[in-house]
Amino acid sequence: MEPLTGMVLSTVGTVASGALSGAGGEMGRRTSERLYGLLRRARAEDSTPATADPDGCDGQHLTLPMSESEQTAAARRLLDVARRSPEFAREVREWVREASWLAPRAVPAVADDASRPQMLPPATAAFTDREDVIAEITALLDEAGRSPGAPTVVALTGPGGMGKTATAVRCAYELRDRFPDGVLFVDLAGASAGTALSPSDVLARFLERLGVPPAMVPGDEARQRDLYRDCTADRRLIIVLDNVHDDAQAIALLPASPECLVIVTSRHRPGRLVADHGAHPLTLRPLSTVDSVRLLRRLAERGRSAAAEAVVRTVAEATGGVPLALCTTGASLAVREHLTWERAARQLSDRIHGPDRGHAAMQDAEHHASGAPGDPVRLVQEVTYGELTPECAAFYRAIAVWAWPTVTVLCAAHCADVPVDRARELLEELARVHLLEEVDEERYRFHDLTRAHARGRAIEEDGHGRMAAAVRRTTVAHLRFAAEADFRVMPLRWRLGPAYRGLRLPEERDPADGKLALTSLRRERENLAAVIQAAAHHGFDDLVWQLCEAMWGLHLLLGFHAQWIDTHLLGVDAARRSAADFGDPRAPGRMLTQLAFGYLGLGRGDDAATALAQAAAADRDCGHHRGQATAVEALGLLHRKRWEYAEAQECFEEAQRILGRIPEGSDGRKDVPRATAILEHHIGRTQASQREFGSALARLNNALALFRRLPGGDPYNEGRVYMSLGEAHMDAGDTDLALVCLDQAVKAMETAGAGLQLADATELRARCHRLAGRPGQEAEELRTAAAYYEDNGDRAGQDRVRARLGELGA
Repeated sequence: MEPLTGMVLSTVGTVASGALSGAGGEMGRRTSERLYGLLRRARAEDSTPATADPDGCDGQHLTLPMSESEQTAAARRLLDVARRSPEFAREVREWVREASWLAPRAVPAVADDASRPQMLPPATAAFTDREDVIAEITALLDEAGRSPGAPTVVALTGPGGMGKTATAVRCAYELRDRFPDGVLFVDLAGASAGTALSPSDVLARFLERLGVPPAMVPGDEARQRDLYRDCTADRRLIIVLDNVHDDAQAIALLPASPECLVIVTSRHRPGRLVADHGAHPLTLRPLSTVDSVRLLRRLAERGRSAAAEAVVRTVAEATGGVPLALCTTGASLAVREHLTWERAARQLSDRIHGPDRGHAAMQDAEHHASGAPGDPVRLVQEVTYGELTPECAAFYRAIAVWAWPTVTVLCAAHCADVPVDRARELLEELARVHLLEEVDEERYRFHDLTRAHARGRAIEEDGHGRMAAAVRRTTVAHLRFAAEADFRVMPLRWRLGPAYRGLRLPEERDPADGKLALTSLRRERENLAAVIQAAAHHGFDDLVWQLCEAMWGLHLLLGFHAQWIDTHLLGVDAARRSAADFGDPRAPGRMLTQLAFGYLGLGRGDDAATALAQAAAADRDCGHHRGQATAVEALGLLHRKRWEYAEAQECFEEAQRILGRIPEGSDGRKDVPRATAILEHHIGRTQASQREFGSALARLNNALALFRRLPGGDPYNEGRVYMSLGEAHMDAGDTDLALVCLDQAVKAMETAGAGLQLADATELRARCHRLAGRPGQEAEELRTAAAYYEDNGDRAGQDRVRARLGELGA
């Protein structure tokens, strides 16, 4: 019994923490409900008179144990009964075994495994010098006696434009043969606190590249960090954390393995990284004149005759040895045939000293006295900007109106109000002169110093009015894109906003179209969040909340809860202001309901309940019955997650009554039949959880009939009801009827093309055979389920099923 003690306590914590967030999907829900059933039986079998136990097991009902003391008490109650009842102990062990698969787990790296990330951006072909940095890192790696459990951490620091990113990337390429498990790279956008990425956002991205299925990535940062350390504990990885804003941002992303190398780049000196984590600080200095000349010649003299050493030296010295300035100058010389070395030297000199010698003498004296020469990056940017055509200069200014994570062709075309093909050409032109960097196919990025220059020019030459107009055009374009994609992801859900008007699905729709649309939303996720922030900054409230609405499918299916909450808080404020200014009065309730689901993803149940209560009140006050019903339904789902089943059923029935108040021909009426069927399904499942099987089966069969009467049917939801019927019959002890229902569930999910639900239904069939004592048929169903999980990329489901097959010896 002793080994079981720690396992039960750990499992109670895992199940309870995942219950609110929905971690583990249907498997997580079932495991939580089985814990409820075990605790309910334990209370019934416990002969001790009811007392005020902190596990919520006293009194009339159980509650989900969320605090550490509640979880400890719940585990103690299970173990007390298990000691007296071998049968109960067997069921507790089986529950622990099943629930163990809910804990996010590391995916081992193997020779042919896709979990070997290779995230490095392309290295620059013109890299010059910095061999001393590579040598120093190599020496650190060769040192014996490194701290146990601590990775080697190198912090490259220096001012902007000093080539920290290029150096880090080059070092990673040079050293990657020593780290066979891959390379992780992220630009943490740490030029300012406002642009810096949150550790949670990065951890989610890293975990997926390390092979963790998206559905198994936890919502909260603490659990993400624990899983990340598990994933990296036995691996030899290089991790490049580029453009770090502060130590805390980097510390959250440090791996656990002493076999890892972490390269951090930052403009700020590391404090805690050095003091607490043994980071080795390396400061990058300007290139020597000799190396500056070498770099300039490599960049500029492609197809040109060699220039005189003196004039090249003059240009090199004017750049101050700053790699960004050198690369920008060299790129301009390489692509602009009319720009001679002499002219470049003269332009730089004019920028430094002014066009007349008297002014030059005055500036020379000032610089000599202050010891502060002009910023070479800024000088070079001004020279390069002056060489652009008026059209390209205007384009350069327009795309810098906001700190977009990446500049896509879509973003650029609407920022600058030019055709897409022309935007593509102008982006390439700016990349050729090193004012942009191409980081992916048709996806570009500013160096933050270059973007600051372009934005400064935009303020000076275009003014805030034109800049705001550029942001609005870009926001409208992204809203159109996001709404169309969201409609393809979840075509049957109800939605608000004119962006959805007129959208239709093609009659011959590719079964994979929804997944493709979700992939496109995911690819633009960070840009969409930035567009929301830009639109909020400029007061485009009508667009802000509509963009949040259009990201609902993305967040509901993929999470990214920190971003979800940040954007929807802006959406709530925008919707409220917009409603007060003759906007859509239904929008505030909608935003609050969606915000509540974001809170649930992080396990913040009280915040979710507050948001839902506010949503229901807002929708009631404006007479939006459909929105009010949704908010009340969501509150019922929260109660059900907390095992507050009576309160949950009351909410679901209240939501049905609210739907009944929607008159014919009014807003939301056409969705009433489907919404009523979904609520009937909720009620049936809630009653089954309380073992009220007669009432539950009646409700579930009624839900099935309601779905069948919908025009065109709804095979996916029919399949879900059949699965609930199967579970109810199984829990009631009738495995034969359960199998009949699950047969229908499989057929419905095949029709709907719902691969993961098909795998889940097949795994439930295997459980029926296990309960009926038919191991051969159980194994057959498990093999089928494993194939379905593999086809749909669910590694956790596949591993869980194969583990059970191993137990059966099949």
